[in-house]
Amino acid sequence: MAVKLRLQRLGKKKQPFYRIVAADSRSPRDGRFIEVVGTYNPRQNPPEVVIKEDKAIKWLKNGAQPTDTVRSLLRREGILLKYHLMRKKVEPEKIEAALQEFKEKQKEKLQKLIEKPKQKKKKGASEGKGAASEG
Repeated sequence: MAVKLRLQRLGKKKQPFYRIVAADSRSPRDGRFIEVVGTYNPRQNPPEVVIKEDKAIKWLKNGAQPTDTVRSLLRREGILLKYHLMRKKVEPEKIEAALQEFKEKQKEKLQKLIEKPKQKKKKGASEGKGAASEG
């Protein structure tokens, strides 16, 4: 049985909310699953991710393959870093230090994203109409 860590969509139409689940790869996206590992709410700003670290690492150790999106969420939370260091048999103190450093960098990135104002590119009137009328 090939197990995947993937997203299961919940929520109403146009209001997505996801569970991160361990499921058999043959079962449908919103169908049967083995265990809930966490949740992901992309509607929050910044998106809210809650992952039970011990369950995620347990499934990774058992050979579960995360999908691309779940992999990026695990990476952002630092779980993949911790799993990688555990597989390399690094001492627990060094793992904790590396995770603290990683979390600090993530906070800095988040602050930059929040402080940075969004700038939209505006098309000038001559750009949009000029190219079409010349041809």
